[in-house]
Amino acid sequence: MKKVVNHIVAGLVSALALAPGAAGAMPFGVPKAPPSAIVQVAGDCRAIGQQKAAEYGGVLADVRIEQRSGRAVCVGVVIVSGKNGERGQRIPFEEPL
Repeated sequence: MKKVVNHIVAGLVSALALAPGAAGAMPFGVPKAPPSAIVQVAGDCRAIGQQKAAEYGGVLADVRIEQRSGRAVCVGVVIVSGKNGERGQRIPFEEPL
């Protein structure tokens, strides 16, 4: 039984290796963007978030890059502490990159 399975597997591997259509259609990899470009945009978004936090006198709680209508947008949230025991305020922001 083991020999039969080995022969079937060997036959399938050989057929796939020799099939010109299947071999030509297989992708070998996805091109990647240069890492420096990705890091630069992420760094810019974080800097924008920290600038917004300083503007509002709060703390940057969340920041991320989103794609909206094909454009990169920096989206985040700043938390401003409440006064006299009041609850803090959550201020969302969006800034195009």
